[in-house]
Formats: sequence, structure tokens, C-alpha cells
Amino acid sequence: MSDIFLNVIDHKGAAHRVEALDGWRVMEIIRDWGLGVKAECGGAGACGTCHVFVDPDFVDLFQPPSDEELEQLDALPGTTPQSRLSCQLLMRPECDGMVVRLAPGSEQDQEAA
Repeated sequence: MSDIFLNVIDHKGAAHRVEALDGWRVMEIIRDWGLGVKAECGGAGACGTCHVFVDPDFVDLFQPPSDEELEQLDALPGTTPQSRLSCQLLMRPECDGMVVRLAPGSEQDQEAA
């Protein structure tokens, strides 16, 4: 059992507290808990569809975005200083309790009604 937890605000505004594993990408955790992140490129940082807003208290725990990540973020509408690609963020014990909000445009495609 993990002692690290991630708090995810989904596209509808609902909060989810989920177990996270040390060393796993935030995108993988969100996807594996079925919280509806698109993540089309599977974590290569090449599509921008895993865009999240990171709680300001946790932003500085991560390396600054690479040039490639910045290029993807620049192509997305509505980015903020807390915008990151969740595939580029690795969970670790210092991130316990972090809150991320799924950004517009990162939703999985809606199933046909």
C-alpha cells in the first residue's frame, strides 16, 4: 500500500483522492484510476492532452518544463503559470497531497449516447 496520495479535480469539478506510487507519472496515476484524461501520446509529451493545473504550493517541487513541454503548452488555450503536462511530472513522497485539476481539452472523447 502506498503512503502517497494525489488529489485530482476532474472535468466536472469533483475531487478524487487516489493512491499514487513513487516514481509514477501523474498522467499514469490519473489514467489508471479512470479519471478521464485523454493522454493521446501515452506520455511522450508530444500532444498536450494530459494538461493539468498544479496546485501552486507544489509547482516548485518539479523540474521546470523542458523546451518541448513548453512548446506543447504554448499551443494550448487557457494555460496558466501552474500549467504542466501530467506525463512530465513524477510522483514522489514530497508530492503527497498534491492537488491537480484536469484542464479543458484533456477530456477523453465522449462515448456515443
